[in-house]
Amino acid sequence: MRLSPVTMILRGYTYEQVRCVAEVLLDSKYICNMEITLNTEGAYETIKKIADEFQGRLNIGAGTVQTYDELLKAVEAGAKFVLSPRMMTKDMLYYCKTNGIISVPGAFTPSEIAESFTDGADIVKVFPANEVSLSYAKKVCEPMGDLPLMAVGGISRDNVKEALESGYQYVGTAGGLFKKEDIVSLNKENLMESLARFEEQLRCD
Repeated sequence: MRLSPVTMILRGYTYEQVRCVAEVLLDSKYICNMEITLNTEGAYETIKKIADEFQGRLNIGAGTVQTYDELLKAVEAGAKFVLSPRMMTKDMLYYCKTNGIISVPGAFTPSEIAESFTDGADIVKVFPANEVSLSYAKKVCEPMGDLPLMAVGGISRDNVKEALESGYQYVGTAGGLFKKEDIVSLNKENLMESLARFEEQLRCD
């Protein structure tokens, strides 16, 4: 499994609301990853239901995975990729590597980024990316090589193209793609319009 350039982060939504987003993303060419954060009520149950229905058509993953126990539960529920706001332990990264799970630990400094890749990370999430300029990734990669970095924090329709042209190979967004009220109200028509406007920024000229 390969991740698409954009990951939709879903935090605090019900199964029905997450399912509505999943149905909209089935029509996307660029956004095939859905991350359900573990600090959501009933997160494991939602991951299981969504993974059972959409895995193979969308990449279903878990976010805010901070402990080994949480990692095991997320994978058992059906997550195929996992993100964390912080660095993952070597044991967590080894488990991901040996079980075919894409690992995306969080890091901020060049040393943390390098250590995460040395320990076996597939992608490193720069978080919070909006606390530095988007050119931060390019500056990190200049001496360290072409690293698969993901920007999370402050990514929206207005800057997603810049992020992907400034050294980041991936981005994650929570509120920069869909309006929260449209997800909550299951307004599929508005969600599809928001998706279309976001993807206009991703199309190659």
